[in-house]
Amino acid sequence: MGTIRMVLATTAVSLALAGIANAGMLKAGETFPSWQLTDHTGAVASSNDLAGKTYLMWFYPKAMTSGCTKEGNGLRDRSEELGQLHLTILGVSFDDPATNAEFVKREGFPFRLLSDQDHSLATKVGAAAFAIQPWASRISYLVGPDGKVLKAYDAVDPATHADEVARDLRTLSVHGAGDGGAAAEH
Repeated sequence: MGTIRMVLATTAVSLALAGIANAGMLKAGETFPSWQLTDHTGAVASSNDLAGKTYLMWFYPKAMTSGCTKEGNGLRDRSEELGQLHLTILGVSFDDPATNAEFVKREGFPFRLLSDQDHSLATKVGAAAFAIQPWASRISYLVGPDGKVLKAYDAVDPATHADEVARDLRTLSVHGAGDGGAAAEH
Protein backbone atom coordinates (compact mmCIF):
# COMPACT_ATOMS: atom_id res chain seq x y z
CA MET A 1 0.00 0.00 0.00
CA GLY A 2 2.80 2.46 0.83
CA THR A 3 4.36 2.08 -2.62
CA ILE A 4 1.03 2.69 -4.36
CA ARG A 5 0.43 5.83 -2.30
CA MET A 6 3.91 7.10 -3.07
CA VAL A 7 3.44 6.50 -6.82
CA LEU A 8 0.06 8.24 -6.75
CA ALA A 9 1.46 11.20 -4.80
CA THR A 10 4.46 11.49 -7.14
CA THR A 11 2.16 11.34 -10.18
CA ALA A 12 -0.13 14.01 -8.73
CA VAL A 13 2.82 16.32 -7.99
CA SER A 14 4.24 15.75 -11.49
CA LEU A 15 0.90 16.58 -13.10
CA ALA A 16 0.50 19.69 -10.97
CA LEU A 17 4.02 20.92 -11.75
CA ALA A 18 3.60 20.28 -15.47
CA GLY A 19 0.34 22.22 -15.41
CA ILE A 20 1.81 25.11 -13.46
CA ALA A 21 4.61 25.41 -16.02
CA ASN A 22 1.96 25.96 -18.73
CA ALA A 23 -0.42 28.01 -16.60
CA GLY A 24 1.11 31.45 -16.86
CA MET A 25 -0.90 34.32 -18.22
CA LEU A 26 0.12 35.74 -21.56
CA LYS A 27 1.38 39.32 -21.49
CA ALA A 28 0.50 42.30 -23.65
CA GLY A 29 2.37 42.05 -26.96
CA GLU A 30 2.54 38.25 -26.98
CA THR A 31 0.79 36.33 -29.74
CA PHE A 32 -2.44 34.69 -28.63
CA PRO A 33 -2.30 30.99 -29.61
CA SER A 34 -4.31 29.68 -32.53
CA TRP A 35 -7.50 27.98 -31.45
CA GLN A 36 -10.55 26.19 -32.79
CA LEU A 37 -13.56 25.55 -30.52
CA THR A 38 -17.22 24.59 -30.90
CA ASP A 39 -19.76 27.26 -30.04
CA HIS A 40 -23.17 26.96 -28.37
CA THR A 41 -24.86 26.27 -31.74
CA GLY A 42 -22.49 23.44 -32.65
CA ALA A 43 -20.60 25.58 -35.20
CA VAL A 44 -16.83 25.71 -35.15
CA ALA A 45 -15.18 29.04 -34.39
CA SER A 46 -11.47 29.70 -34.79
CA SER A 47 -8.83 32.34 -34.39
CA ASN A 48 -8.56 32.39 -38.21
CA ASP A 49 -12.18 33.61 -38.36
CA LEU A 50 -11.16 36.63 -36.28
CA ALA A 51 -8.04 37.65 -38.18
CA GLY A 52 -8.11 41.43 -38.52
CA LYS A 53 -10.65 41.84 -35.71
CA THR A 54 -10.33 42.83 -32.08
CA TYR A 55 -11.93 40.37 -29.68
CA LEU A 56 -12.44 39.72 -26.00
CA MET A 57 -12.02 36.12 -24.94
CA TRP A 58 -13.49 35.82 -21.45
CA PHE A 59 -13.04 32.53 -19.63
CA TYR A 60 -15.72 31.74 -17.09
CA PRO A 61 -15.89 28.84 -14.62
CA LYS A 62 -19.41 27.44 -15.11
CA ALA A 63 -22.50 28.40 -17.09
CA MET A 64 -25.49 29.65 -15.13
CA THR A 65 -23.63 30.24 -11.88
CA SER A 66 -24.02 33.60 -10.16
CA GLY A 67 -20.63 35.15 -10.96
CA CYS A 68 -20.60 33.94 -14.56
CA THR A 69 -24.15 35.18 -15.07
CA LYS A 70 -23.24 38.58 -13.61
CA GLU A 71 -20.18 38.87 -15.84
CA GLY A 72 -22.05 37.69 -18.94
CA ASN A 73 -24.94 40.06 -18.27
CA GLY A 74 -22.53 42.98 -17.90
CA LEU A 75 -21.03 42.18 -21.29
CA ARG A 76 -24.52 41.65 -22.75
CA ASP A 77 -25.72 44.98 -21.39
CA ARG A 78 -22.74 46.80 -22.93
CA SER A 79 -22.58 44.70 -26.12
CA GLU A 80 -23.99 47.46 -28.34
CA GLU A 81 -21.42 49.95 -27.09
CA LEU A 82 -18.62 47.39 -27.32
CA GLY A 83 -19.76 46.51 -30.84
CA GLN A 84 -19.51 50.19 -31.79
CA LEU A 85 -15.90 49.95 -30.59
CA HIS A 86 -15.53 47.03 -33.07
CA LEU A 87 -15.16 44.35 -30.42
CA THR A 88 -16.24 40.75 -30.88
CA ILE A 89 -17.07 39.05 -27.57
CA LEU A 90 -16.47 35.33 -27.03
CA GLY A 91 -17.07 33.44 -23.79
CA VAL A 92 -15.17 30.22 -23.08
CA SER A 93 -15.81 27.51 -20.50
CA PHE A 94 -15.43 23.77 -20.12
CA ASP A 95 -19.22 23.36 -20.43
CA ASP A 96 -20.57 21.40 -23.38
CA PRO A 97 -22.28 23.27 -26.25
CA ALA A 98 -25.78 22.30 -25.06
CA THR A 99 -25.18 23.79 -21.61
CA ASN A 100 -23.75 26.94 -23.19
CA ALA A 101 -26.79 27.11 -25.53
CA GLU A 102 -29.07 27.01 -22.50
CA PHE A 103 -27.01 29.79 -20.89
CA VAL A 104 -27.23 31.94 -24.05
CA LYS A 105 -30.98 31.41 -24.30
CA ARG A 106 -31.67 31.99 -20.61
CA GLU A 107 -29.65 35.23 -20.44
CA GLY A 108 -30.22 36.53 -23.97
CA PHE A 109 -26.52 36.78 -24.75
CA PRO A 110 -25.84 38.30 -28.18
CA PHE A 111 -22.40 36.66 -28.40
CA ARG A 112 -21.00 33.18 -28.86
CA LEU A 113 -20.08 30.89 -25.99
CA LEU A 114 -17.35 28.39 -26.82
CA SER A 115 -16.64 24.97 -25.33
CA ASP A 116 -13.05 24.13 -24.44
CA GLN A 117 -13.95 20.65 -23.20
CA ASP A 118 -10.45 19.23 -23.49
CA HIS A 119 -9.04 22.34 -21.76
CA SER A 120 -6.42 22.69 -24.50
CA LEU A 121 -6.76 26.45 -24.97
CA ALA A 122 -7.25 27.13 -21.27
CA THR A 123 -3.97 25.43 -20.36
CA LYS A 124 -2.10 27.42 -23.02
CA VAL A 125 -3.32 30.80 -21.80
CA GLY A 126 -3.44 30.38 -18.02
CA ALA A 127 -7.17 29.76 -17.58
CA ALA A 128 -6.35 26.29 -16.25
CA ALA A 129 -3.27 25.25 -14.32
CA PHE A 130 -3.61 21.65 -15.47
CA ALA A 131 -5.69 19.67 -17.97
CA ILE A 132 -7.79 17.94 -15.31
CA GLN A 133 -8.88 21.17 -13.63
CA PRO A 134 -12.70 20.97 -13.33
CA TRP A 135 -13.44 24.57 -14.41
CA ALA A 136 -11.73 27.50 -16.06
CA SER A 137 -10.30 30.35 -14.05
CA ARG A 138 -12.06 33.70 -14.44
CA ILE A 139 -9.64 35.54 -16.73
CA SER A 140 -9.94 37.44 -20.01
CA TYR A 141 -7.85 38.57 -22.92
CA LEU A 142 -8.32 41.51 -25.22
CA VAL A 143 -6.77 40.37 -28.51
CA GLY A 144 -5.94 42.81 -31.29
CA PRO A 145 -6.49 42.53 -35.03
CA ASP A 146 -2.94 41.22 -35.43
CA GLY A 147 -3.58 38.33 -33.01
CA LYS A 148 -1.46 39.84 -30.26
CA VAL A 149 -2.62 40.32 -26.68
CA LEU A 150 -3.57 43.94 -26.05
CA LYS A 151 -4.52 43.40 -22.41
CA ALA A 152 -4.57 40.39 -20.07
CA TYR A 153 -7.07 40.43 -17.21
CA ASP A 154 -5.91 38.08 -14.46
CA ALA A 155 -8.19 39.39 -11.70
CA VAL A 156 -11.66 39.80 -13.19
CA ASP A 157 -14.48 41.27 -11.13
CA PRO A 158 -17.70 39.97 -12.74
CA ALA A 159 -19.60 43.10 -11.73
CA THR A 160 -17.22 45.58 -13.40
CA HIS A 161 -15.44 43.66 -16.17
CA ALA A 162 -17.53 45.06 -19.04
CA ASP A 163 -16.83 48.62 -17.83
CA GLU A 164 -13.12 47.85 -17.60
CA VAL A 165 -13.03 46.42 -21.13
CA ALA A 166 -14.86 49.44 -22.59
CA ARG A 167 -12.46 51.81 -20.83
CA ASP A 168 -9.44 49.86 -22.04
CA LEU A 169 -10.69 49.75 -25.62
CA ARG A 170 -10.95 53.52 -25.62
CA THR A 171 -7.55 53.94 -23.97
CA LEU A 172 -5.81 51.50 -26.30
CA SER A 173 -7.46 53.11 -29.36
CA VAL A 174 -7.83 49.75 -31.07
CA HIS A 175 -11.41 50.23 -32.15
CA GLY A 176 -10.44 51.69 -35.51
CA ALA A 177 -8.12 48.84 -36.53
CA GLY A 178 -9.09 46.07 -38.89
CA ASP A 179 -12.58 45.61 -40.19
CA GLY A 180 -13.90 45.39 -36.66
CA GLY A 181 -16.41 42.81 -35.60
CA ALA A 182 -19.85 42.69 -34.17
CA ALA A 183 -20.35 42.07 -30.51
CA ALA A 184 -23.71 40.59 -31.40
CA GLU A 185 -22.21 38.01 -33.75
CA HIS A 186 -23.61 34.48 -33.38
